[in-house]
Amino acid sequence: MIYNRKLGRLEEAMEILNSRAKTWNIVTISCINGLIYEETMRQALEMIQCRHPRLNCRIVRFKNSLSFQSQGTADIPLRLVKVLDKHQWQEVVSEEMNQKIDSSKHLLRVVIVHVLGDSKINYLLTTIHHAIADGLSCIQLHSEILTFCQKIVSGEQINSVTSLTPLPPIEELIPQWTKGLKGRINSTFFLLQLGLKELWNRPKTLGFEKYAPIAKRSSNIIHRQLDQELTHKFVNCCREENTTVHNALCAAMMLTVAKTITKGQRKDIRVNCLSYLDLRRHLQPQISEKNLAILASSIMQFHLIKPNSSFWELAREVKQQLEASQKHGELFKMILIAKKLIDLCCIYPKKIAATVSVSNVGKINIPTNYGNFELEEISFISSNCLFAGVFSIHVSTFQGKMLLNVAFSQPSISQNTMEYLVDNFMSNIIEICNFKDNSSEI
Repeated sequence: MIYNRKLGRLEEAMEILNSRAKTWNIVTISCINGLIYEETMRQALEMIQCRHPRLNCRIVRFKNSLSFQSQGTADIPLRLVKVLDKHQWQEVVSEEMNQKIDSSKHLLRVVIVHVLGDSKINYLLTTIHHAIADGLSCIQLHSEILTFCQKIVSGEQINSVTSLTPLPPIEELIPQWTKGLKGRINSTFFLLQLGLKELWNRPKTLGFEKYAPIAKRSSNIIHRQLDQELTHKFVNCCREENTTVHNALCAAMMLTVAKTITKGQRKDIRVNCLSYLDLRRHLQPQISEKNLAILASSIMQFHLIKPNSSFWELAREVKQQLEASQKHGELFKMILIAKKLIDLCCIYPKKIAATVSVSNVGKINIPTNYGNFELEEISFISSNCLFAGVFSIHVSTFQGKMLLNVAFSQPSISQNTMEYLVDNFMSNIIEICNFKDNSSEI
């Protein structure tokens, strides 16, 4: 069946980022116990391409219009990489983050990373165009791929694959007040409001250690984990302090950057935080994570950090601001202005989008066992070449363990500087957990 249509505004923005800046394509990483052979994966990808119509599409330009088109779409590219050490998956992720998707041919590519030193461990990496997916749907996609792999190696007969109906552009799924003349007025007013907030607050950022034009920028990854015990402590601390893990992560990142910028001097500093959030539960009817689509939005917050700012007070302030913003429909308003904001970043490449950004998909509820294959870890990251000077983190929690992937744009921030920031951030989280433990014992 043919599902050709024009791209929505947000989908167009994602293609602009992919083609101009190799930015915001989503790389999802699964650590799997059990060897996956190339032929098994090729068969599984054929089935996935049948199940998700947007994976059987490409993006074509006609005059000034971009459209999804199913005719002429190539098979999903698959490559096999052999590495000596299990930590080298991060090098392959870095390669994937710095290669744009050839959207005129396909919207997904796949890598299997075999660890030569351990025949049982593989990494499955998918790089998908952000116009057709978000973090949650990418994680669900990995579960589906592994399910098909399980059926193939077990010899199960698969006669047909049920194809999902593709969703319309996100602009058609959000509330009625965002559409037509009323929507244009709302978006214009909100854009002006956001601009005035930025002018009033003038948030500090990490800035540029070294400036490079967009075409010369590259994206890199730093990976960290909290083990099950620390993750459990952190979640409990947040619950006791009447806040959430997402709010606490935002607070910890802002405090880490503020301390770095002020170099330990006792003075006030204004910062801003960009939170990426799931839209599914805000839509009626709700849309399943199984549907590949970009169903995420963002909210920008501004905060004043003082020398005596309390970590938990800041986390609760983040919570209050996010709740108020969602109540006023800012998740939907950001969808309306996203393309304009991205255009501004392309026109003014020295502009830094935010002090920090946080994307947390929370607790992942997919199976761990797929017959011959056991899923040990799963996480994600978005390529980040364009957005220089931002401390950006992507978080998932699987099997009680928190996985954190930090994306940063080089050369605006050096590897050494980002390692230092990440180490301080992780130390803050551990210190928070241990302090609560010690307090409860007194």
